[in-house]
Amino acid sequence: MTGDSEVLSDQAPDVGAPEADSAEMAELRLLRGGAPTGDVFPISGSAVVGRFDPAVGPVDVDLGPLDEGVYVSRKHAKIAVADGTWMLEDLGSSNGTFKLDPASDFQRISEPVSIADGDVIAFGNARFSFHVKSESAPSDAAELEDDGDAEQEEEGEVEDE
Repeated sequence: MTGDSEVLSDQAPDVGAPEADSAEMAELRLLRGGAPTGDVFPISGSAVVGRFDPAVGPVDVDLGPLDEGVYVSRKHAKIAVADGTWMLEDLGSSNGTFKLDPASDFQRISEPVSIADGDVIAFGNARFSFHVKSESAPSDAAELEDDGDAEQEEEGEVEDE
């Protein structure tokens, strides 16, 4: 029976529970003129958004290299997920953190607000679309590679080995 109990202890139901939120992934896609630029910033569970400063230390999402980075505070905002709900919180930034209300305009946030896939948010004047990534969903690059193979197969250019 000792062998059975060892196997059962390795499969305890709570083993993965505390890490469930940390496996959640999202990304910020930079927008200019309302269109994506191709700049993507990944978020794993929780991230402080800002710009690096040696006096303050690193941040998880460093917007300093962007042209818009001058409007972003060193520790500007925090994005985190808890129980499957993504939250956006301003950390006392100078130029504000905003969430787009499609019925009106950007609303400056003063307390944590929920954000969902496709929401448009801004740190100062740096605008982003927020996207939740599913573990089972292929990356954009993988989709492009798959599409390319499919097109070549249709044209008869891909040979099976």
